[in-house]
Amino acid sequence: MHQRHQQGFNLPWSHHSDDTTFRLSLNQQLHNTEYSRPVRNMSEAKNIIITGASGLVGPLLASRLLNSPEYRLVLTDLHPPILPPNVTHPSNATLLQGDITSPAFITTLLTAAQPLHAIFLFHGIMSAGSEEDYDLSLKVNVDSIRLITDQLRLTNPGCRVIYASSQAVFGQPLPQGKITDDVLPTPESTYGCHKLMTESYLTSLHRKGFLDVFIARFPTISVRPGRPTAAASSFLSGIIREPMRGVECVVPIEDRGFKSFLASPRTIAENLVRVLGLGSGCLPVHRRVIQFPGVSVSVQEMMDALGKFGGEDKLGLVKEVRDEGLERILRSWPTDFDLSTAERLGLVVDEGPGAEGIVGEYVRSLGKV
Repeated sequence: MHQRHQQGFNLPWSHHSDDTTFRLSLNQQLHNTEYSRPVRNMSEAKNIIITGASGLVGPLLASRLLNSPEYRLVLTDLHPPILPPNVTHPSNATLLQGDITSPAFITTLLTAAQPLHAIFLFHGIMSAGSEEDYDLSLKVNVDSIRLITDQLRLTNPGCRVIYASSQAVFGQPLPQGKITDDVLPTPESTYGCHKLMTESYLTSLHRKGFLDVFIARFPTISVRPGRPTAAASSFLSGIIREPMRGVECVVPIEDRGFKSFLASPRTIAENLVRVLGLGSGCLPVHRRVIQFPGVSVSVQEMMDALGKFGGEDKLGLVKEVRDEGLERILRSWPTDFDLSTAERLGLVVDEGPGAEGIVGEYVRSLGKV
């Protein structure tokens, strides 16, 4: 499962004494570098890095790409990266476990994927975890992206960077109705603030012509398989996942009319593949955000779908216990978005009505429908 497939890659280690030394060296090299996109033989496989590859989205995307001979992947995470099962080309994956906040490891990572076609940045500390540990969030959610892109704009100028951001960049007050691309982000959480900081930094790198950036603002992903996460929105998967395996789920908000903007894991993966193939000029050079499609559903609609697809008996495992800290974060997020840009770019949305498409897909994946 965790074997490193090294076919076609060289993995030399490179060490820097500390971040300051690295940045001084990098700045001197950047000063002496002429920026141009590397010339590639189009018959060669496209090398792609996926960070956060032991999470949810990374393995899903890897599964899609490893079913095509066109791609060769380097999958990395602090925990052992996951090689998706039952893919057509598993030998096209290299698994590298390491600390993405380390300049030395970043050098190793980038070296392993040359010539690099694209990088997906999925690693991060989740919303509730970021609120609990501000410094860790800053280190992982902001500083590591700066370190990666500092090296990347030297080694692979013009490389495509697809960054996973979040609807948590928004905060109250919000306009009535759907959030458009023109609504100003005003985050009310550490997580949202650090995501917005990174969005701005990456956009500046694109505007300067250093990298080819797309920023994907994800809806809340539901239903996530596996264990609960350190996200304020974790219950939006747990409300389905836990009762389906006979375990109680605690909903931290006592308001069944509360709505969230959700997308299934399958739809997120599909839209990431589509963004990988977009032309850079489809967005202005100084506005690189795409709000990924989702559906606006209430807690009651989630419970109704659970009863329909999982059985009415499962509803007894849903407990509502208010958590004021989590509720404050949850109520700062938008509940619906205008999807004009996503639709123009050919992205897809989960089928409804309401939560039925998302919940039905998950329950069917368990073989229980």
